[in-house]
Amino acid sequence: MDYSLFFSYVFTLTLVMDPLGNIPLFISSLRQVPDKRKTRVVMRELVIALALMLLFLFFGKYFLKALSLDLTSMAIGGGIILFIIGMQMIFPTEHMLGTDSTDGEPFIVPLAVPLVAGPSVLTTVMLLSMQNKGNLLEWSGVIVAAWLINAVILGGFSARLSKLLGRRGLMAVEKLMGMILIAISTQMVMNGIKEFLQK
Repeated sequence: MDYSLFFSYVFTLTLVMDPLGNIPLFISSLRQVPDKRKTRVVMRELVIALALMLLFLFFGKYFLKALSLDLTSMAIGGGIILFIIGMQMIFPTEHMLGTDSTDGEPFIVPLAVPLVAGPSVLTTVMLLSMQNKGNLLEWSGVIVAAWLINAVILGGFSARLSKLLGRRGLMAVEKLMGMILIAISTQMVMNGIKEFLQK
């Protein structure tokens, strides 16, 4: 893989991961986490997402085959998860998804999955491994490079934006992003159903 293709794939995967769009979602999910721990929690979730992406790169097709699943079912399942998260962001309850630990810290869901390593990202990663056999190390480099860009953006800007917006601003952003998530999740489910009916 030459440098132009490498940077092209890194740019594409970075867009699919959507770090700028995830900033408000990270902020709302981390609102109960003490400021001194937010960066550590973000990095922990990013590392989990990276591990999951690499796992899907190397073993994803075998995993889906063993469970008799396909990419369509992944898209529909991910859409349902995002829909539930969006509803809870608009109509918050005491037991929020992703903040059910005793210290109020999100763990894996929703930050690592599905916000960073969501269905679209995992599908893209799996398609790369299936369509470009024998280049898994190169694709690992693409994934790590795109992940580093996400880490810089989410780890560097989410805390600053949280301080800038304040509590009321975060609540408004959270409800707005909840509405957007519901729209995105509905589209994901509809696309999955459409693909299923076309088979």
